[in-house]
Amino acid sequence: MKTQDIISPQKEATQSREIVLEIINLYKSFGDNHVLNGFNMKLYKGENLVIMGKSGSGKSVMIKCLVGLMNADKGSIYLMQNELSLLNQESLDHLRADIGFLFQGSALYDSMTVRENLEFPLRRHKNRFSSEFDTEALVLEALKDVGLEHTLDLLPAELSGGMQRRVALARTLILRPKVILYDEPTSGLDPITAKEIILLIQEMQKKFDTSSLIITHDVDCARVISDRMILLIDGINYAQGTFKELSKSDDPKIMAFFKH
Repeated sequence: MKTQDIISPQKEATQSREIVLEIINLYKSFGDNHVLNGFNMKLYKGENLVIMGKSGSGKSVMIKCLVGLMNADKGSIYLMQNELSLLNQESLDHLRADIGFLFQGSALYDSMTVRENLEFPLRRHKNRFSSEFDTEALVLEALKDVGLEHTLDLLPAELSGGMQRRVALARTLILRPKVILYDEPTSGLDPITAKEIILLIQEMQKKFDTSSLIITHDVDCARVISDRMILLIDGINYAQGTFKELSKSDDPKIMAFFKH
């Protein structure tokens, strides 16, 4: 099946930009269930790219291949022009520190305070900072970015769902990653809190000039946050373009995403 590329003036500009993450011809099957059938994707520097797909469309499988939790059957993944499958473990660990993750459910450590949760990645990746780096100052700055300095010594259970998501975002940003992968960033949040998280993601993206890959099925989130979108249908990048362009399509498979 041929991928639909909705042509836009943006497309020409995109061609000349630096590619920070690229997936080429990714395949993954589980027995007779062909989940990814030659999926392709390019993420450009400073871009917010949204990938949308129905439940079971292969979004989570694609993420697992991307972060190394699962091996693809075929295909290549490049991060900062490095093909991941060709790197040794040390190079891979070093490169992976350039990717930040914000998972569904925030994934904070329940038994650790907010401070300890934020210190954890700093301890794991000491080599990213000079030997005199001030852990306390970095933790406070990261919490200040998300408006939660006062939560320093609280446990995750003492925070609301939205606050937990903001702490998780602070923990993701503390290593200053070049690429951030958001997996359903608004899931489980009420509409007002979801909107706050979307605005915060946009704010942080501008401040740190990160490139963001956002996996979501939240149409409102996609509309507000995306510079460009890819629809993952039948295991391929079925259509791509801006939200506005895709929402005007008369293809039934594309229209199904934009029905309210």
